[in-house]
Amino acid sequence: MTETTTFTPAGDPEGTEQPTAAIVPFPLKKKTDPDPTGPAAPSEGVVKPGEWEAELPDTDDPEADGLTDGAPVDPPREVYPPSAAEWMEAKDKARMPVLPDWVKLPDQRTAVRKWAIRHYSAVVGYHAIRLPLVYTPKICMYSPRGAWRWSTAIGRWVFDAEGKTLRLASVANEDAAEYLKLSRQRNDRVRLRGIVATIGGSIGLAAALTLYVMAPSWLLMLTVAALTTTLGAVGAPADRPLIDLAKVTFRKRKLSSDIVIRAHEVAGLTTKDQTIAFPRPIGRDGDGWRVVVDLPYGKSFKDALSAHTKVASGMDIAATQLFLDKDETSERRVSYWIADRDPLAVPSGKSPLLGATRVDFWKPFPWGVDERGNPVMATMLWLSLLVGAVPRQGKTFSARTIALAAALDPYVRLYVFDGKASPDWRTFAKVAHRIGFGIVPKNGFDPVQHLLTSLRELKADVEDRYHRLSELPLHVCPEGKLTPEISRDKKLNMPLTLFVVDEVQEYLTHPEHGKEILSLMVYLARVAPAVGVSVMTATQKPDDKACPSELRDQHQARFALRVGAYQVSDTILGAGSYSEGLDASKLLKSHKGVGLLKGMSDDSGIVRTYLADGRDADRILTRAAALREAEGTLSGDAAGEAPAPETSATILDDVAAVLGKGEAKVWSETIVDRLADLRPDVYGPWAELEAKPKAEALTAALKPYGVATEQISRRIDGKVVNKRGIKREDIATAITERNNKRDAG
Repeated sequence: MTETTTFTPAGDPEGTEQPTAAIVPFPLKKKTDPDPTGPAAPSEGVVKPGEWEAELPDTDDPEADGLTDGAPVDPPREVYPPSAAEWMEAKDKARMPVLPDWVKLPDQRTAVRKWAIRHYSAVVGYHAIRLPLVYTPKICMYSPRGAWRWSTAIGRWVFDAEGKTLRLASVANEDAAEYLKLSRQRNDRVRLRGIVATIGGSIGLAAALTLYVMAPSWLLMLTVAALTTTLGAVGAPADRPLIDLAKVTFRKRKLSSDIVIRAHEVAGLTTKDQTIAFPRPIGRDGDGWRVVVDLPYGKSFKDALSAHTKVASGMDIAATQLFLDKDETSERRVSYWIADRDPLAVPSGKSPLLGATRVDFWKPFPWGVDERGNPVMATMLWLSLLVGAVPRQGKTFSARTIALAAALDPYVRLYVFDGKASPDWRTFAKVAHRIGFGIVPKNGFDPVQHLLTSLRELKADVEDRYHRLSELPLHVCPEGKLTPEISRDKKLNMPLTLFVVDEVQEYLTHPEHGKEILSLMVYLARVAPAVGVSVMTATQKPDDKACPSELRDQHQARFALRVGAYQVSDTILGAGSYSEGLDASKLLKSHKGVGLLKGMSDDSGIVRTYLADGRDADRILTRAAALREAEGTLSGDAAGEAPAPETSATILDDVAAVLGKGEAKVWSETIVDRLADLRPDVYGPWAELEAKPKAEALTAALKPYGVATEQISRRIDGKVVNKRGIKREDIATAITERNNKRDAG
């Protein structure tokens, strides 16, 4: 029975016409039907996907005449087998190289050649020095013993000493026949060997006399030296070799599949019924071994990571020699690199910045090497970096290397503040736009106030950058973002900026300004990187009291050197890092300058940062200062310009000075114009801004003193105009409170 239903045509809202529409099943046709226009018989049974297709009846559509079915839509790609080209490309990627990289690559060949020259030159020099001083006395001392051993051995051979035990045994057994047999055999041997020994001795004696009489002195000396050396080598004790080793032999052994299987068994990752598989052979990889294993089904890389220490114990190595890498193709495939010795205890060497004439801070720069000695490139673009560690583990040196790279780019503006006032950052006074040390005022200079002023200055600059970048022409700023060209345009005044605060906890816990410093730093770490202002903070106390989480959480990149506990490591690197296998508490005291890096790139890893000590830093910064003078980018404190504290220290007094008599409320932009007339060197840049940013700059400067703005109405040309402004009584109140604090202090 055919079902019917009714519908109202679009042109008949009243529903006066009530035609009926029959719902009929679409006739199906087989794809192999030779006549697609012919009638199709009703099909029976289940229609399999892809075997039948529906034929839509279009006989009522006048535009359907002459139309034919189009080509079928391609099914998903995975239903087709890969093409021959794709198959061959996959095989090419899976094929192992015929020659190693050090043979194919020119730079690798050069490195190997230099290493061979250094190595064998050192070996030859080592033995050449010891030949007359050590080896010759040893030979002369051991040669008599060697002559005795040699003559004794010849005598035992001639008189058949090896058969003596058998003859004595036959005597003890009273076996006369055996004894007579052995005696006759001995006599024959002694007779023959005696003749050989006599002939040999005669020839040797004749040769010696001939050499002594006829040979030149150099040949005679060479023969005596060779004979003495041979006798010395024979006479040398087994525990005291004649020749010393020119290199230290480290504790390492050949890694076999049995050792790897045993390690996984003791770690609980496998059983005797479910063992591991080796998708590729075990082989040497640099200064260690590369092992790739497939864990049993159900086990994952995370399980291997949790059993890291037990696997290392099963291989009889230190945990710092075992490194795990995840394979993206399978969750149960794990790649191990087993170092011959602890690579983290090996110094990474001097920073390449010592030989660099300048650095492009828009590009990655060398910061250190990983556990295998591969270069690790760092970048501070569009991010903030938090560095944390216990004291004396290289925290300051690691952070300073990044600041040194920024200094070598003359178009990078530097702000440097050190809460502990150590000598580590002093030389940055040559290039830093703003710089301060410690928290104690000295010689009329308050470093905390200087930091606070710099933060306010930088916050206003960041806000101004957002506004100006959005208004630049498309041919200058096509995407509304900072570009290298914009950052190096002195007229636009938006250079890349690096804001560095070491021992930040000293400033954050300041009793008077700590809260405001925290608020400003949170703002900069969260907002400023997007407009080219990067923030790098370092601390040895990353707890919530000394360095609150609201600031830590704004850092996109984290670097943790050695810490005391895994909880502290998680605090620096971010919650959940420990479950990912990142634990800086496992680093040893000998691992100075070594840390775990997370967030700077997609991969997390170990970095052995390059070293630049105080002298190196002074050399680099002297070169950086000369670069900036040549480019005309030396500014701020380094150029002896008016210090930033002047703006904030007198802002209240300056605003009070420009308020006219009887003015209870004044628009902010009007006050900024008056301030620019009063002190153009300080407030001139504010006056050049548009109306809204101009008012916002004054609002940001007055906010720390509790002075808020409000809407102020004015009637101009008969129209009411509303703009943000301040009240005289708020300024007076703020000045009174400031003076009271000074008197109380």
